[in-house]
Amino acid sequence: MTRGQKLSNKALAAARAPVEHGFAHLKNWRVLGKVRTDPKWATALVRALLVLTKREVSR
Repeated sequence: MTRGQKLSNKALAAARAPVEHGFAHLKNWRVLGKVRTDPKWATALVRALLVLTKREVSR
């Protein structure tokens, strides 16, 4: 691989890792599998869960 390709892959991996970790944490919240409600409420629920997860991880 060229130097440019390596740098590009490194930048992509750096941007992708937090997203992948976020999805992995969300999968631990089983309540999301049972959400059958208004999308606005579901969005608020996901945001609240992310806040709680971030707080737990940062401890």
